[in-house]
Amino acid sequence: MDKETLVFTNSLEENLLQLREVFVYSEDFIIDYTPINGEDAFLVYIESIVDKKTIEQRVIKPLHIMNSSDEKSKRTETFVTESNSVKEITSRLLNGNCVLLKRGTDLLLVFEAAAFESRSIKEPASEGVIRGSHDGFIESLSTNISLIRKRLQNPKLKIKYFTIGTESNTKVAMIYLDHIANTSTVQKIQEKLLSIDIDYVMAPGHLEEFISSNTSIFPTMLSTERADRTAANLMDGRVAIIADSSPGALIAPSTFFTFFQSPDDYNNRPYFGSFIRFLRIFGFLITVMLPALYIAIVSFHYEILPTEIVFSIKSSLEYVPYPPLIEAFAMQITLEILREASLRLPSRISQTIGVVGGLVIGTAVVEANLVSNTMIIVVAITAISSFIVPITEMGSAIRLLGFPFMLLASMLGFIGISFFLMYVLIHLCKLESFGTPYFSPLSTLSWNELKDTIIRAPAPTFTLRPRDTQPKKRRKTKG
Repeated sequence: MDKETLVFTNSLEENLLQLREVFVYSEDFIIDYTPINGEDAFLVYIESIVDKKTIEQRVIKPLHIMNSSDEKSKRTETFVTESNSVKEITSRLLNGNCVLLKRGTDLLLVFEAAAFESRSIKEPASEGVIRGSHDGFIESLSTNISLIRKRLQNPKLKIKYFTIGTESNTKVAMIYLDHIANTSTVQKIQEKLLSIDIDYVMAPGHLEEFISSNTSIFPTMLSTERADRTAANLMDGRVAIIADSSPGALIAPSTFFTFFQSPDDYNNRPYFGSFIRFLRIFGFLITVMLPALYIAIVSFHYEILPTEIVFSIKSSLEYVPYPPLIEAFAMQITLEILREASLRLPSRISQTIGVVGGLVIGTAVVEANLVSNTMIIVVAITAISSFIVPITEMGSAIRLLGFPFMLLASMLGFIGISFFLMYVLIHLCKLESFGTPYFSPLSTLSWNELKDTIIRAPAPTFTLRPRDTQPKKRRKTKG
């Protein structure tokens, strides 16, 4: 018989044998003899993922005080469900439930007794804010959903569960507001989730690759560990995907400018919020273009600089034995090595390694005439600018994007930079996130949508939801 259709029988011994065969390699699989009203009964569970006190107080004690006259009423107060499916009972046991087997029935009673360990709720290290909420997602799916429900106490908040991973059986939740989210978008994401055929879900990024099918360097799904950011995106008509054992949520559809927004923007005055957003976009341009502009100017277009600056740069380059491209590549790669090393080291020494390593290497390469002083300044400004982007995935993308700009600048100067910049803009305009134009509102020329993209307009002007999500209900206010 197919494993999917295996069922238990009325024989207690056969049912116990089936469960022993399923968990034959699990030494933490426990079978306790628990007679009820003089009849044989067994309580089975996986010791490492259940709470023994819960089993004792909510399962064993109520079962022992039962008598034949009120057994039915008492049972309904303590048990979760009943089933005769081997597959379902196995899944329930692996989720931390305990199961009661009785003689003369093929229905097994399932009781809730899970006790999975989880860390306390804290603010995400990579998405800190000065004002506002300081709680973030953890590795518990139920806790993460409760953080969202705390902010959106709405019966129309819809949650659909999927089980992904033939071996891991990871529980994944798709969350959206039924009266706001676009039906077509929800359907596309649901079809993507149902079509995933893997044995193990390693991380949100792993899941994202199967859902978005995106080969671009730019991320088309927003990844966040903040509950307030997730709730705000749900209110705009987007869909959130959260996997169990993962502290992050994937948000779709997402546009380019979504990655430059931060909850802090809405906790400050509109003028400062708009100024910070301009800084982020300017930082993006500096990270991508500054090393390339330096290479192009030094190699081809030095005449655009004042004479004093030309002589200063010339003197710093006089003893450097290789062209500016090699300088830039070497320093950028060194910077990435330092960045990666500081991430992997313990937090107490990672900052020291980053600062001391940068100072020592920078001073040494300049004194050895391996790199010019000007290049050190350019690389330092580029590195600082890359940190201003609030979403890590976009920050990684723009750092990589700088390398082809540098290569073309060394070959064709400003012409190479211009051609590649046009290619990037065309790519951004063509890119979509689940049917939504990725470079919206610029690619769609929706000027009215700019009030919450490049700038942060006053909150009372946000009367409509973004057009890019194609929400069912666009108006936010009653008027």
